[in-house]
Amino acid sequence: MNVTIRLLTLTDYPALFALWSSLPGFNRGLRSIDDSQEGVAKFLQRNPTTCFIAEADGQTIGGILAGHDGRRGYIYHALVHPDFQGKGIGKLLANTACDALKAEGITKAGMLVFASNEQGNTFWESQGWQTRPDLVYRNKTLNEENL
Repeated sequence: MNVTIRLLTLTDYPALFALWSSLPGFNRGLRSIDDSQEGVAKFLQRNPTTCFIAEADGQTIGGILAGHDGRRGYIYHALVHPDFQGKGIGKLLANTACDALKAEGITKAGMLVFASNEQGNTFWESQGWQTRPDLVYRNKTLNEENL
């Protein structure tokens, strides 16, 4: 199996969205506006060097959206298809995204992982990501159409 990690482009969106949609539970983190093709295009325009896709033999098998606000980096929608998990692809995607954030001058990054996502939380902890029990995450919907 030949795995390639490369920059994500908007032409990858249909295959990446299909992967997001195919994984049980993953779609509960998707938002109708933010994760639409237009929303991802906007994100890629702002973060052209920090988002990546994993391919094996021309098939999209994983991806990671990473970006920053000039101060902190953030990881969004990181996944590897279950058939390809346990092969180091997630680690490669995560390290590639973190290296890209470092190249942008970012010194700290964060992410959100659903508490019920035991596999995801175990993975991220194994990669050195720590929980912050001293913080309370809050959000506010600014557009009720962004389901």
